[in-house]
Amino acid sequence: MSHIETGRTAIPEEKLRALADVYGCTSHTLIDGLCEMGRATGRGWWSAYKATHDARAFDLAELEAGAAAHRSFQWMYVPGLLQTTDYMRCLFEGSQPNSPDVVDSAVEFRRRRQQVLLEGSQRFHAVIHEAALLMQFVPADVMRRQIEHLVKAAELPHVRIQLLPFKADLDSAATPGAPFSILDSRVPELSTVHVEHPVSSVFLGDREHLAQYNAAFEHLSAVALSPIARRGEHECYTKRDSLQLIQHLLYVL
Repeated sequence: MSHIETGRTAIPEEKLRALADVYGCTSHTLIDGLCEMGRATGRGWWSAYKATHDARAFDLAELEAGAAAHRSFQWMYVPGLLQTTDYMRCLFEGSQPNSPDVVDSAVEFRRRRQQVLLEGSQRFHAVIHEAALLMQFVPADVMRRQIEHLVKAAELPHVRIQLLPFKADLDSAATPGAPFSILDSRVPELSTVHVEHPVSSVFLGDREHLAQYNAAFEHLSAVALSPIARRGEHECYTKRDSLQLIQHLLYVL
């Protein structure tokens, strides 16, 4: 069973349905979703990077590729799927200063991950703390282009980007201390939370954690500024919103 659970051993659909029956699972939607996962080979474009990347990077890429929606909260960095090439290269060079090949591979892998956003097959909602756009991890000109890229990305109909200002009315008890992403599955029970950590990121899929992080994201979205308006939609300049904060940050950079 452990080999099946970790994906090292396949399980025929009839056996999976029999096990579900034995365990008392009555949700046909969940069982069908599990069967669909069982039929998948798990071999996508990310398989070509096995020699150079950690297994967790493959898991994240696979989850992103199959998600129906992607919700992300970041407070120190721009979310990976929204990063420009120059921005991500600066970050990787800072962590791998003497390994240009490693940096090139990391940049290429992240750019491949971004294709799922360009395809428009899933909804993407990001809440980004104002601090992430003020951090001096990258040169000012790189950050300026990165911020301009956020405005352009927000024009995509399936992308929603909100900024969380320093003055937001946050509830510390309801706000996770680490950045996280919620990969929403078409079958809710198969959704996954990815919690980022510099040493070892964590994937959570039990009902309690899903409820906790869903509530946290709803809270962050509620107290964040209204989304960066798509072109032609920003009619009022008297109301403080994400676009106004973007314009201010571009001015002070």
